Amino acid sequence: SALFMENARKGSIVSRANSIGSTSASSVPNTDDEDSDYHQEPYKESYKDRRRRAHTQAEQKRRDAIKKGYDDLQAIVPTCEQQDFSIGSQKLSKAIVLQKTIDYIQFLHKEKKKQEEEVSTLRKDVMALKIMKVNYEQIVKAHQDNPNEGKDQVSDEVKFNVFQGIMDSLFQSFNASISVTSFQELSACVFSWIEEHCKPQALRDVVIGVLHQVKSQLY
Repeated sequence: SALFMENARKGSIVSRANSIGSTSASSVPNTDDEDSDYHQEPYKESYKDRRRRAHTQAEQKRRDAIKKGYDDLQAIVPTCEQQDFSIGSQKLSKAIVLQKTIDYIQFLHKEKKKQEEEVSTLRKDVMALKIMKVNYEQIVKAHQDNPNEGKDQVSDEVKFNVFQGIMDSLFQSFNASISVTSFQELSACVFSWIEEHCKPQALRDVVIGVLHQVKSQLY
């Protein structure tokens, strides 16, 4: 019986040792698979961080580019630099900057169209002056070639009547077109009258009409 009790004691010790061993083994980390997952998790987080950082940098660049664009508009458009008393010292909003830019571009288009019309009018005037210059040169040349032709055939009175008729005809249109409300309006009306009634063709018609009238009085 003593031998039986000794064997039973040894079996109990072995059983407890196995139990303790299995319990300890269960607390030990797993082998290759778990080690692999343990190392991959920080790599995934680092990749996400890099993507997030790259996205943040790209978004910041986009915002900086937009801000620089609005700053450039405020520097270029004169109306953005003027003091707006309705806003005070506050910074102009993006909507106001865009609206002022649109208004300024429309103003430039109108000014461009106005200047093109003025250039066209000046070109017509230059062409008319060139024609008048050629005609006067022909008259002077004809007079130089025949200095005595027609001498003393027209009296000073007839010449004055011709001049008076031309001036009277021009004064009628001048008096009907000119306003004397203010000097500014007078100046504007004078130029308008010259452009409308003092064109070479208009003056030619006036002179022909006066000459026909004087001729009918003489003959």
